[in-house]
Amino acid sequence: MQNSKTQMKPRLRVEDLERANGRIVGIGHIEEDVVKTAYRRWAPIYDHTFGRVSTEGRKHAAQVINDSIATGRVLEVGVGTGLALADYERHLEVVGIDLSPDMLDKARERVAKEGLDHVTGLHEMDAGDLKFPDDSFDIVTAMFVMTVVPDPERVMRELARVTKPDGEVLIVNHFSQTEGVRGWVERRMAPFAEIIGWRSVFDQSRVMGCDNLMLTERKALRPWGIFTMMRFKKNAEQDRKPIAAE
Repeated sequence: MQNSKTQMKPRLRVEDLERANGRIVGIGHIEEDVVKTAYRRWAPIYDHTFGRVSTEGRKHAAQVINDSIATGRVLEVGVGTGLALADYERHLEVVGIDLSPDMLDKARERVAKEGLDHVTGLHEMDAGDLKFPDDSFDIVTAMFVMTVVPDPERVMRELARVTKPDGEVLIVNHFSQTEGVRGWVERRMAPFAEIIGWRSVFDQSRVMGCDNLMLTERKALRPWGIFTMMRFKKNAEQDRKPIAAE
């Protein structure tokens, strides 16, 4: 008879591997209800756990956005508990969306408590099916989101769709390594994606598929270069191709 701990241990299967040109680019598919369940658990402690680790990346992204436009509309996809909302300058109109109602409750409490009147909307919404018209926002940002969503390529297309021509899409995310200690740890964590709520193995190629988004900057962020910021410009000319990532 098998030990109960062995029966409960997540196992990585061959069919769980996501490949592109023979290279493993991701492991596992996280369903929407799994994401909601995971972040229901995370919501009460998020600010004091992952929120602390992601502080530098979040602040850097907000500063880039503040410096990029004198006025305009910003969409934050995966707003979570609203940790970044106070970092945006008041000359911007900020709208946030998230799939988790529990995280959004925390964000709404934050907006009310801190008087963040530049935040004009917080909506429960699927990042892969945004309920906004085309060309609605000057800048769209998704911070620490792409490793969570079931279909990153579809989400990138939606981010591009709701961004105005010549506007920007700004991604801050963890991208996995194939070598070294970090790569080994990421692969070991991969079978637990449904428990922790995000994929530890996630290749940069997953966000590079939009023909109308041109990569303009890629930068490793603190702490320890775990997170990377990628800035894309939406081309008015739909036939231009994105440049290759460094």
